[in-house]
Amino acid sequence: MEETIEIQVLGSLAQIDPAAWDACARAGDGRAPDPFTTHRFLSALEDSGSVGPGTGWQPRHLAAYAGDRLIACAPMYAKSHSQGEYVFDHSWAHAFERAGGRYYPKLQIAVPFTPVTGPRLLTLPGLETTGQSALVQGAVQLAADNGVSSLHVTFCTGSEAEAGRQMGLMHRTGQQFHWLNRGYATFGEFLSDLSSRKRKAIRKERRTAQGFGGELRQLTGDDLKPQHWDAFWTFYQDTGARKWGSPYLTRDFFDRVHQTLRDDVLLVLAERDGQPVAGALNFVGADTLFGRYWGCVEDHPCLHFEACYYQAMDFAIARGLQKIEAGAQGEHKLARGYLPVQTHSLHWVADPGFARAVEQFLVAERKAVTEDIAILTDYGPFRKTQTEDDA
Repeated sequence: MEETIEIQVLGSLAQIDPAAWDACARAGDGRAPDPFTTHRFLSALEDSGSVGPGTGWQPRHLAAYAGDRLIACAPMYAKSHSQGEYVFDHSWAHAFERAGGRYYPKLQIAVPFTPVTGPRLLTLPGLETTGQSALVQGAVQLAADNGVSSLHVTFCTGSEAEAGRQMGLMHRTGQQFHWLNRGYATFGEFLSDLSSRKRKAIRKERRTAQGFGGELRQLTGDDLKPQHWDAFWTFYQDTGARKWGSPYLTRDFFDRVHQTLRDDVLLVLAERDGQPVAGALNFVGADTLFGRYWGCVEDHPCLHFEACYYQAMDFAIARGLQKIEAGAQGEHKLARGYLPVQTHSLHWVADPGFARAVEQFLVAERKAVTEDIAILTDYGPFRKTQTEDDA
């Protein structure tokens, strides 16, 4: 006789045992596979007011129990807009509302403001099929019972995308640029893989950036101090105001990161005359460095590329990390060794007619994404043959 699985909907991470949640996120050591679905990261978003009332991200987390044991969970939110997701469905919302429908609220299984691929349907090891099925069925039933337009699972893994597709969800693909560490011992070894022209361009960029009149520092763990977060908050506000109109994250979020996540952080800080002038915030996973935010109070040529990309490569090589994910969009990353990769999301739409239209769109979009990745990869900076000019 199969064990009955009960689905609970939680209005806060405070309603669940952190160790039980992290066991499903496979993050008992706090470092695997990434910090973003850990209880402490998601709680920092909630406790800082970055999500919750007034933000358009209302926690509705899913928890699947077999008896008293948590076997699966998912970070889920009721959304009243489509901001901070990076899998854009604004056109879907406009089309549905022009036809007389109500697109919001919708349900979103995601890490807010974080376009990073990783597990979204979190399960205890060995219970992937049972746990993922329970979470998907529970989320769809919750959406249907509450009359919401749709359910979205964004930046899930490829295996989750396939499992969701088999359960009847619609599969969407996207594109990002990631850097792969091909066993490099030094940055110079990475450069040796590039064409001569690209290699020279990167060397020139690094010389230009490092001549900004100050020094670049890599800070992690206990090297991070409260004043560093004061400086980065200024940078983040400037970037947020220009990109989104207002920052998604609150100042308190960064204080909570300092308290509970600083071992998972790399902050690249550019200082001139003893004052911070720019910075790039990264999070450190088990084998991947995740570039998240950049900002500055002074403009210096190429400093953005140095702080965000080349310093990240230096760190990844030194730590033996296998990959860098540098966030959403940005074909300018291609020339700097970041190659296009496919990302995945899953979608359920309540209205049958609208669902058919969305599926037709996704079929064409998947084909276009696949073709685009192939073309961009061919235009990458890496040498096509070992005999290419090494000058």
